[in-house]
Amino acid sequence: MPDSSGLVKYCGAAIALAVCSACSGGTATVPASPAFSGASVRGAAFANGVTTAVHPNASHRYESLVPNLLAESKSKYYEYIFNEYGTYAGIFNYPAGVKEIDQISGLGGQGCSNVLYGYGKGIFWNVGVPDQITEFRVPKTPIKTLSVNYSFATSCAMNTSGDLAVGIYGASSGKGGELVVFKNASGSGKVYETVLDEEFFDGYDDKGNLFADGFTGNRSGWALVELPKGSKKAITIKTSNAPVFPGSVQWDGKYVTVFDQLANSTYQYTISGTTATLKHTITYTGMSDCAQTWIVTGLMYCADAGNDSGEVFKYPKGGAPVATFTGDFDEPLGVTAAQK
Repeated sequence: MPDSSGLVKYCGAAIALAVCSACSGGTATVPASPAFSGASVRGAAFANGVTTAVHPNASHRYESLVPNLLAESKSKYYEYIFNEYGTYAGIFNYPAGVKEIDQISGLGGQGCSNVLYGYGKGIFWNVGVPDQITEFRVPKTPIKTLSVNYSFATSCAMNTSGDLAVGIYGASSGKGGELVVFKNASGSGKVYETVLDEEFFDGYDDKGNLFADGFTGNRSGWALVELPKGSKKAITIKTSNAPVFPGSVQWDGKYVTVFDQLANSTYQYTISGTTATLKHTITYTGMSDCAQTWIVTGLMYCADAGNDSGEVFKYPKGGAPVATFTGDFDEPLGVTAAQK
């Protein structure tokens, strides 16, 4: 398996992570969280030493006032592009339009909803600060916040029973790759260890099995793990191909999919026991680095950290984007979709 340890290098220089508090006029704000610290990675800032993008864009455009078009939107469908941890999320209403219609301050990182794929039913979650996961009512009303006793939560996923799984990056503690499952998306959560040193993305399949990918052995190799439904222990899944850099893990209605950020490809797998067999590879053009992707029927949304934008692709066709979001972006790392 290719060695990807050189893809992202820690530069050691501490900088402050800018979090805008200037936006008003109806812009929602998440509950207060612990102070952030940052460092630079290939010229880009990332909170507490964490980024889920392989080659983020070095230019930064921090949150600014945008036209509040949310009240004018007649769409019930919304997409959320989460920027750098602790900054903000842009709200969009594709296919009604591609222009950003509002923002939510204090968000970032990754997101998920209460469906395996498609548009969430009334809510979405954001993992955007080191130890908190916040639930929102569509389009932007905070509902509740859950906490994890770890240095950095990176990903989230929900099963059809309403359980919420949160992945732990864990770089600052020297321990990582845990999965924390909140039964009925409440309580303190149950922790499951994995072989991962760094967890990046997670997702459930239609049977309630939880999958996650990331790095093992000081970024010596990519790995996929599974927490089978009802099991007390996560297992390692052997894949028939070798993805290089972790990407989104999501059920697409037929397959467990893994996105490879370096190959700009989605791998569709069937899984039996501890083996994942590659069935199809979907390739894309026009993207730079989709940190998180989100699949809905016929489409895939991309939070493109490399292009500093959000894009829409046909799924499972792939190819060039059919639409590009316009608005205010600052290191897009996550995306999800939900409806009223």
